[in-house]
Amino acid sequence: MATAALVEQAISPSRLGPYRAAVGGDLQRAVQLYRWNATVSASFWEVLGHGEVFLRNAINNALVTAHHRHAAAGDWFDDPRGVLTARARADIDEARRRTGTSAPAGKVVAELNFGFWRFLLARRYTSTLWPAIRHAFPHLPRGRRNPQVIEEPVIRLHTLRNRIAHHEPLLSIPLHDRVDDLRFVLDAIDPRLRTWAVDDDTRLLGLLTHRP
Repeated sequence: MATAALVEQAISPSRLGPYRAAVGGDLQRAVQLYRWNATVSASFWEVLGHGEVFLRNAINNALVTAHHRHAAAGDWFDDPRGVLTARARADIDEARRRTGTSAPAGKVVAELNFGFWRFLLARRYTSTLWPAIRHAFPHLPRGRRNPQVIEEPVIRLHTLRNRIAHHEPLLSIPLHDRVDDLRFVLDAIDPRLRTWAVDDDTRLLGLLTHRP
């Protein structure tokens, strides 16, 4: 069985440093906390994945509907009105390169990462894309139907996702608040999705309650 000292050497003392600092230098507890961080990261990754897919598809469906309403040719991400930023167009071009020029629209959409959808909620699109995108969130509270209400929790969730992707410590992040962010975003899309993706996942909520 691997000892705590062996695990520390394999991980590296510098990487384990934040965990040791969090438990007053106790090596055994630091290794336990490192394992907890990995486990809670994996569990959060799962529910964030559900959230990302639901968010992506809700926004895409709203933009597809608006595109068809205007009887425009091609797909909405062809940007017929020229409102997307250079960065967004570059992301779309890269998605098309990966999927191939004959790929259906759904495959292109699936290749666009979380950051792409996050930036579609930015203030710069308030008068251009938001009038269509707001229909992705039919359950937003009355009086709070502006892009920043959704953008702010999505930014926090995107930041958390990136930390998890790079195997970073989550020790200083208010993870219960990030659960609430995800609940809010999914509630705005459809409360039933929030129940399925978050509230029914007792594993994640249990891990957050029982941090070493």
